[in-house]
Amino acid sequence: MTVMNKGIASSRSKSRKAHFQAPSSERRVRMSATLSKELREKYNVRSLPLRRDDEVTIIRGSSKGREGKITSVYRLKYVVHVERVVREKSNGQSVPLGISASNVVITKLHLDKDREALLERIAKGREAVKAKSA
Repeated sequence: MTVMNKGIASSRSKSRKAHFQAPSSERRVRMSATLSKELREKYNVRSLPLRRDDEVTIIRGSSKGREGKITSVYRLKYVVHVERVVREKSNGQSVPLGISASNVVITKLHLDKDREALLERIAKGREAVKAKSA
């Protein structure tokens, strides 16, 4: 018997509405990116929410292969800005290109006490699941 979550709509219009009206706290989680293979093995975590000062590699789109630090996480538009990934305007001014979180891979984490606690918490949860299934 499958249990359906009554709080989640399967209707396309309702799903879109929930996505575009999501609060900042929810957008943070939605703007997660996968970790590189080395980081994945080191921390035993697949993906993390993006934050400023993380170093990323762009894996899809016109800027594919470019690397750099995240200068801002623009939650309202669901994009991140990476340093030196800019577009020149007709008047010569440069504007940062917005890149979707799904199009980047985190290559270096900006660690502070909160981020380390998050990684620890996830690792602890993984251990508990392994112990339960064994």
